Amino acid sequence: MNLEETPLPGIGVRREITLSTGRRVGVVILRDGDVELIVSQRDDPDACQAAIRLTVEEAGAIGAMLGAPQLVAQLTDQHSDLPGVNTRQFVLSDDSPHTESTLGDTHLRTRTGASIVAISRAGQVIPSPGPSFQLATGDVLVVVGTSDGLEKAAQLLSHG
Repeated sequence: MNLEETPLPGIGVRREITLSTGRRVGVVILRDGDVELIVSQRDDPDACQAAIRLTVEEAGAIGAMLGAPQLVAQLTDQHSDLPGVNTRQFVLSDDSPHTESTLGDTHLRTRTGASIVAISRAGQVIPSPGPSFQLATGDVLVVVGTSDGLEKAAQLLSHG
């Protein structure tokens, strides 16, 4: 399966895959940051059957449904032999005090002992984000730590 990326001058970028049925499914990431979910027609993969405009939060939620659970499951499986190490995902809500902060500004690792190992945004996974990474509403944060550290991370991300 190929992920195709097509620049759309003046509009944004289209990212899509071709399913085993021949139908194309993807997203158009618009210049203003909005996202459209697109589905091709059955009989003409180049014609769009549906284009559904999504908010950043909605796109993040769909990305979380599709991508983050598999990443969390894979990480959980990889460290299943390490007692006390757990993985959780957190969706950054629009009322989080850390929306629009950098990852470093949260001091999450210092304050909780847990680490953000990946972020899923609009269906794209960003592995090992650095301290200058700008957080946004709808980001799905994949966090690894102890049970206590993950509880502290949940509090920090929700309430500061």
